[in-house]
Amino acid sequence: MPLLKRSTFSLLKPPENLDPDGPVFQIRFTKEIFQDYQEYLNRLNLYRKKVWTCEVSGKSKLTYEEALVCEQRAAVKAQLLPKELIVHVLQMVQYSTLSLTELVEKVYHSLLLEFFEGLELHAKKYGSEAACKILKAIDSGSTKLYEVGWLGQDNAVVNTSVVKADDLIRKKAPASRNQLKMFIRDSTSKIPPWIVNADLANKYGIDPEPPEDIMNGEGLYKGRKRFANVEGASKKLKKDEKLIGLPVKYPIDDLLVKPAADDPVLSKRPPLSRGFRVPVDSVGDLLMVWDFCLSFGRLLCLSPFSLSDLENAICNKESNVVLVVEIHAALFHLLIKDEGEYFTFLLNKKKMLKVTLVTWAEYLCNFLEMKRKEEFSGKVSTIRRGHYGLLDSDLKLKILRELVEEAIITSAVRGRLNEWIDQKREDARKNREEKKLSMEGLAENRRNHTDAIQNDKECPKNQHGGKEQNDLNILLSSNTGDEKMFLRNHLETEMEQQSLRSCHLGKDRFYNRYWVFRCEGRLFVESAESKEWGYYTTKAELDALLGSLNIKGIRERALKCQLEKSYDKISNALDKRSKDVEQKLLEEVDLRRSTRPYAQPKEDSSSMSFLKYINKWKQK
Repeated sequence: MPLLKRSTFSLLKPPENLDPDGPVFQIRFTKEIFQDYQEYLNRLNLYRKKVWTCEVSGKSKLTYEEALVCEQRAAVKAQLLPKELIVHVLQMVQYSTLSLTELVEKVYHSLLLEFFEGLELHAKKYGSEAACKILKAIDSGSTKLYEVGWLGQDNAVVNTSVVKADDLIRKKAPASRNQLKMFIRDSTSKIPPWIVNADLANKYGIDPEPPEDIMNGEGLYKGRKRFANVEGASKKLKKDEKLIGLPVKYPIDDLLVKPAADDPVLSKRPPLSRGFRVPVDSVGDLLMVWDFCLSFGRLLCLSPFSLSDLENAICNKESNVVLVVEIHAALFHLLIKDEGEYFTFLLNKKKMLKVTLVTWAEYLCNFLEMKRKEEFSGKVSTIRRGHYGLLDSDLKLKILRELVEEAIITSAVRGRLNEWIDQKREDARKNREEKKLSMEGLAENRRNHTDAIQNDKECPKNQHGGKEQNDLNILLSSNTGDEKMFLRNHLETEMEQQSLRSCHLGKDRFYNRYWVFRCEGRLFVESAESKEWGYYTTKAELDALLGSLNIKGIRERALKCQLEKSYDKISNALDKRSKDVEQKLLEEVDLRRSTRPYAQPKEDSSSMSFLKYINKWKQK
């Protein structure tokens, strides 16, 4: 059974009083049955997260289904342990209180040093080496003798003889450490003391009765009474573990955090705003396209625009909205200039390689034909007839996402990314050198200060002058530090301006991801399964969010640290956006009052500002 964060996870039992005619939802790989669809989705989403661990191999960061497959394969590998080793290994494992790593090492070295019946190896025979199999250990006092069977074709025993232990040759270990680890995990209980499964104990004659003192050199359970059976021993050990009550060392996984009496009171997490015009599951595509266009605007020759303008333009039903056309045209220019797959496709169709405001739709149809995706194939004719605006907004964003993903792999974008990375590395190198020089300067000042004190002691006449000189040195070193601090802050500002605009802050206890964008005054929240989005817009909501995070959990502790680190930047962005929104509302109210007798043009509304977009960076 897969482990959740290294802990046992129990499947749900079938619901009671199940209506035979009512609708139910069943998870395919666990056979769990749910009557409520939301509970079914929550459970399924948990199984899809990469938080599961294979119980047999110990491999982590898997989904539940991947962990099940891993366990099946690992169990098969565990059973590949040679049969002649199984009894010996199980006898060493039974009721051992060593940790798994220590136990594996002990068994492994025992298999390397000891010889036992059934083991296949080599032995000296008439001055040469030959394959053999140990048939029996012969007790002959101080000298260890073994009866071996010499192996012929198909590993059949040809004849037998008696050899000394010194004549036996082991060329490799009978089993690897990894194989032993999987075998022990698959054949025993999951925590020390290791208890062999009852069926294996019966099959191989392993004594199921625990010894008088359960110990393997550690003495952890010394002096305990004899248990009646294996189940009694297991229950007793589990009861004792609960009684121990070891203190929990925080932070731990957020879902395992339990409230304590002395915990500070956490504020209630504010509800998310979801005022999107596009479908909520398309917000991720919207943000991806917008962030790419802003990050590589100079490369695309596409001047900046707001997220709201892009959203409104995508939702508009007009087919030649300037902002949408300019984005498509810029991306097509980049793909053609790269001379990649899209360029080759256009050449094969003998198309003119010049994208204009009139021909952009034809280039879009060519791109969709090249991608050959079923969801796009039925829309090519609609776009070709000039009705791009009638497409659903989620489909428009999917097309743009495909274009962005194609643009990301172009040599121009990769080159720009490499430049940013090299610049960051260079700035980091300069910072290290400055820090080193600063430390060396500080050490030099201290040496000078010490020498000056020594001179003052030796020459009392110059004591006053020496003190003035020391004060001057301290003042100069202080000024140098300020200058270096100013330079460092300047470099950090330059790095920030050259970095990508999106920033992933972290995750909360339910794996929701938090994002900020430099040019957008909102704190975005993405659900764990990336299907839903929301955002916070006020400083009060940011404060409430900070007050709701529990630092006992690993994820929320890291998230709170990042939010506090960027608090001033985020709160200023939120305040600026709030003031801009209020200013626009006031301007609209004043405009309505001044033009009350007349019909107000649509272009005057802030929601229609995308119609005024002009690409100031467009190539001539």
